[in-house]
Amino acid sequence: MAQRILLVDDEADIREFISYNLRREGYEVYTACDGAQALEVAQSVHPHLILLDMMMPVMDGRQTCKAIRTIPELKDTMIIFLSAVQEEQCQLDSYDAGADDYITKPVSMRVLCSRVGAVMKRLNPESQTTSAHSLTLDAARRVVITPQGEYPLPRKEFEILQLLLSQPGKVFTREEIFRTIWGCEVVVGDRTLDVHIRRLRRKLGDETIVTYKGVGFRILV
Repeated sequence: MAQRILLVDDEADIREFISYNLRREGYEVYTACDGAQALEVAQSVHPHLILLDMMMPVMDGRQTCKAIRTIPELKDTMIIFLSAVQEEQCQLDSYDAGADDYITKPVSMRVLCSRVGAVMKRLNPESQTTSAHSLTLDAARRVVITPQGEYPLPRKEFEILQLLLSQPGKVFTREEIFRTIWGCEVVVGDRTLDVHIRRLRRKLGDETIVTYKGVGFRILV
């Protein structure tokens, strides 16, 4: 069965062009012209991935993303912003709203299809758990289990924690984390990584992840 993508953009020519190319890659593509319509379509077709514009009428991308994240049946849907807005703060706001990634326009269709393909390969997490002493990761449910309780994690936070736990005690450089989590072709500001680390610390405790200034991070378990 083909993987489903919902493309949300208020410009008809963009919807038509991107949809055509994604369908050529074998995806089942649905479209919406604004945030309100996107919510209706998403609840109807349950897409694996949503490509979401930021500046739209009725509901902008950030409002739409936050609304999608409140719908239980869409909890595993990936959301990637595809936007011409390049300001770093806007990108950070998108992560705050629950986005998994942010791609700036213009972007070549070759690069976009490559990025989409990489995302789709990660959409079927293995059901086994990964444990490191006091922390246990449940990949199927995307939660971290601590002595204080269970915490659901957004996809990027989960992947960062999973990487740190893969070799407890190792200092992972920022470059390693960027390359593993976001890929070589993605330009991500340092503040984006810092935001994700700060959120993990709120759930796991400030002492759990150690910062090595100018180098990277290490987890203590």
